[in-house]
Amino acid sequence: MKIDIDTVSPVQRRVRVELPADAVNQEFVRAYEGLSQRAKIKGFRPGKAPLSVLKRLYGDEVRGQVLARLVEHSLGEVIKERGLHVVSRPEVEANDLEEGRAFAFSAVVQIKPEIDVKNYLGQELEKVKLPVGDAQVEAALRHLQDTHAQLEPVENRDTVERGDFVVLDFVGSVDGKTIPGAKAENYYLEVGRGNALPQFEEAIVGLKKNGEHTISVAYPEDYFNRELAGKVAAFSVTVREIKRKILPPLDDDFAKDHGECASLEELKQKLRARLEGEVIEMQQRDLKEQLLTRLIETNAFEVPPAMVERQIRYLIERNQRRFAEESAASSKSGPSIEQMRKEFEPHALRQVKVTLLIEKIASLEKIEVSDKDLQEKIEGAASAAGEKGMTIREVYRREDVRDDLRSQMVFDRTLGFLVKHARIKEIAPAVDAEAKKG
Repeated sequence: MKIDIDTVSPVQRRVRVELPADAVNQEFVRAYEGLSQRAKIKGFRPGKAPLSVLKRLYGDEVRGQVLARLVEHSLGEVIKERGLHVVSRPEVEANDLEEGRAFAFSAVVQIKPEIDVKNYLGQELEKVKLPVGDAQVEAALRHLQDTHAQLEPVENRDTVERGDFVVLDFVGSVDGKTIPGAKAENYYLEVGRGNALPQFEEAIVGLKKNGEHTISVAYPEDYFNRELAGKVAAFSVTVREIKRKILPPLDDDFAKDHGECASLEELKQKLRARLEGEVIEMQQRDLKEQLLTRLIETNAFEVPPAMVERQIRYLIERNQRRFAEESAASSKSGPSIEQMRKEFEPHALRQVKVTLLIEKIASLEKIEVSDKDLQEKIEGAASAAGEKGMTIREVYRREDVRDDLRSQMVFDRTLGFLVKHARIKEIAPAVDAEAKKG
């Protein structure tokens, strides 16, 4: 077998292969022997049909199969022997294939680039100081109080006010046509909270309970649904119930019932610790993003288009699943494939660059994940999943899924290693202009 490899670009190679006639003949013999045992030809027992008959009936089919096998096997050998990290399907150009003659073909493949990573240790990063003060703890406590509020019917009035919880039946239309998704029964709405269109919530204020009302709602010009943007809709609304929120008192009993703490003071300390943990996580995420950005800026290299395309498709499919899982009552339609592709392309390019850079650094620093570490990670996930633990263990029996998890663990360890070896400077949080005026 003669092999010649040309460099088309840093991420492309053209592989030329010439196979001798005897190798071609052996593959034809193997193909016809297998066909002879399988083929059912009238007048012949299995395995007894003459070769001339097989060639006459199946010659073109066999030629195609032999060509595919010769290309696949020989190209696979070349890729393995030459250590090419191929990331795309080969683009093959082949000469005519004939028995008794040598066969030549060429294949263009995309490969991972050779990256000479520079300055990946000691990167200068900035960590924003974010102290957790009493105001943040108090806000967290109020939020917890709000989540445990009770709703009670309003008895002393029959008109809606801001802050009320109302149960509505409604249907919206434009020019006499019902708006898709703008119809509901027993719909809960906290008036003034901003969970619905502000114009709709504002129009609900002052409506009477059990009365049938018609309200007008003007959709803003920049509304995401272009079919409704700038139009005025008519909503037929019936207020079924008016309720108010009753907050539980913030005392030691609240701490025991809803915070698993002996006192309100202990609950505040618990909330403070949680907030401080969230701050640390946020700071770490920011440091990692800074680090990855620095690595990309410092190390310029060409990226295989096939890897970017694969990541774009993954992001599109994930986004499509997210929209498919949204409530059927929503009138929001998902973006087109073209819109998503345009939006996701720069993100996909960044993700591929990051993956290749971290992969190279992990190799240089010999950062690995042992089978024991991998299994402990799987067991941890299975234990945390409770009843679904067996399903998780079953999924991770697949070698490709285990490989993906191992790659992610190596990525995370390498990124943690780089942050640990970075030079981190603490800075004060930015103060906006309005805050300065105050």
